[in-house]
Amino acid sequence: MGLPYSLVVRPAMRFIDSERAHGLSVGALRLLAENRATQKVLASVYRTPSIPITVFGRLFRHPVGLAAGFDKSAAALGAWPALGFAWQEYGGITRFPQDGNPKPRMFRSDVDRALINRMGFNNPGAQVVRDSLMKRRTAGRWPSTPVAANIGRSKTVDNERAPDDYAETLGLLYDHADFFVLNVSSPNTPGLRELQEDSHIRDVVSACIAVRERRSGLKPILLKFSPDLDSDVMLSCAGAALGAGIDGFVATNTTISRPSPSNTKSRRILAEQGGLSGRPLHQMSIESIGTLYDGVGDKVPIIGCGGIESGETAWNAVTNGASLLQLYSALVFQGPAVVGRATKGIRKRLKSEGFADLQEAVGYARG
Repeated sequence: MGLPYSLVVRPAMRFIDSERAHGLSVGALRLLAENRATQKVLASVYRTPSIPITVFGRLFRHPVGLAAGFDKSAAALGAWPALGFAWQEYGGITRFPQDGNPKPRMFRSDVDRALINRMGFNNPGAQVVRDSLMKRRTAGRWPSTPVAANIGRSKTVDNERAPDDYAETLGLLYDHADFFVLNVSSPNTPGLRELQEDSHIRDVVSACIAVRERRSGLKPILLKFSPDLDSDVMLSCAGAALGAGIDGFVATNTTISRPSPSNTKSRRILAEQGGLSGRPLHQMSIESIGTLYDGVGDKVPIIGCGGIESGETAWNAVTNGASLLQLYSALVFQGPAVVGRATKGIRKRLKSEGFADLQEAVGYARG
């Protein structure tokens, strides 16, 4: 299925606005997600190997999951396992509904294999998403794979009130995810990245931990970092988060930095404001993963995200300290077959380098 996607779907997408193409993709997957027969067909086509790893006390069939931002409102949860993902993250979700930033706000640079977005946490709000997920669960359409929820700060809420805002969203979604990712690092909400400071981090995490303590089940709560942070700042924030009870980290969000343009069209797209994801982000993500692993990797797991597009890039993230992986941009440029390529590449390296299991390879390159 990789060949038809590259020959038919991707070329057709070039003639459609990026956000519209994304909406059409999620809409189609939403229809497929409700059809068990179609799910079985997709699962047979996009079969992925078993590379088991236990993280946060939960068994994952393999490490590769869908990153936040693709299925913003959790509309297509049933489709992702059928496409080979071992887990998925929906959102970002905010306490209140948001239209996001003015359009156009999503851009593709095919030659750079990069996406730029300034979406601004557009989503229907935590209450609407919770109601939708309750209906899905009641109807018996909840996926068997682990589900994470990405939580952002509402645009209308300032950073001083951010802890309560995150906590309220977490409370609304608590029964509808297996773990949670606190997004304090999107570049597309004014002032949000200013939360990446010790005292702010401590307050946000503590408020969310307090919600968890009042609920049943100790569901993991993670913090997602920007790749643009200095190493010392990242480790200081990580220490503050650990002190407040965080269970893990995601490295990384999108970057505001830009690679050198490949051609005139690339130059025009890369000049757009917003967060960049995809191939040019990979090395920055690896450096952040390694920084966190060297500093706190013995305390909590790290999820690697950024430029995962092949077996080689997936292996790079694992050996630098990532226990789980996520991809988004590669799904746009390569189609669902990329999940199989990444996982098969990991399995091949495990065998060729003589590792007993995936856990043994985590952080191996860091010495």
